[in-house]
Amino acid sequence: MTDAPGSRPLLGAADIRSLASELGIRPTKTLGQNFVIDGNTIRRIVSAAGVGPEETVLEVGPGLGSLTLGLLDAAAHVVAIEIDPVLAGRLPATVQRWRPDAVGRFDLVTSDALKVTRLPAEPTAVVANLPYNVAVPVVLHLLEHFPSLRHGLVMVQEEVADRLAAGPGSKVYGVPSVKAAWYGTMRKAGVIGMNVFWPAPKIHSGLVGFVRTDPPQTTASRAEVFAVVDAAFAQRRKTLRAALSGWAGSGAEAEEILRAAGVEPSARGEVLGIADFARIAEQKALRAAAR
Repeated sequence: MTDAPGSRPLLGAADIRSLASELGIRPTKTLGQNFVIDGNTIRRIVSAAGVGPEETVLEVGPGLGSLTLGLLDAAAHVVAIEIDPVLAGRLPATVQRWRPDAVGRFDLVTSDALKVTRLPAEPTAVVANLPYNVAVPVVLHLLEHFPSLRHGLVMVQEEVADRLAAGPGSKVYGVPSVKAAWYGTMRKAGVIGMNVFWPAPKIHSGLVGFVRTDPPQTTASRAEVFAVVDAAFAQRRKTLRAALSGWAGSGAEAEEILRAAGVEPSARGEVLGIADFARIAEQKALRAAAR
């Protein structure tokens, strides 16, 4: 049985620093480690994630366990993936000390999240404070390999949050925006200040919530659609006819494919939605099959 979020103590600044001192570690920039030291921020994240008491939550990069404890109070089960062996080695003891009744509801995987394709339990939600340098690849990897993930909330660099949640026509709309839209609807769910972390980053963080939806109906594969997206934004200032000429084989081929897909060749990738890119990929595949 889980407790109502906010009814139990969470790790504070002194607890985090004490744990780090005990382990003889300091947060590393290489792994993008910025530990949350404010209990109210943890409660805000858990609340915004909308985790149900019956859910299994996937957490990436639990670090010293700040968010882990909050998730254990809200969810039926938590599966955490931690790449740092020192932090991973200490986490079970932290759960035992602070949430002894939840030990049986917690699983730990010591690995790089970008390499994990199987978990000890099937997650229905992901809630994580993601390292800034790998946030987008991790989000896309998890959505690809764990279709059981129906919703979630991730904390990332605010600029990355804006990109993930951007729609067609936005100045920050790009490859992350389009690829994320293949899996679901992304929304910016808030901004987190710098002083709730140790060490404090030099930029704000953003919360991105998502709800999984079905991908566009298309005969093209995800890989084929993503290849179009990559080509379109590799030279985002160019028209689609020019940007896709290498992908299609020539400018003339690109123009024919675009027109068959109902897309204006003089348009740019930043105005297209995921369904548009899917139609383009589908038309290329159809032309190839007809030859």
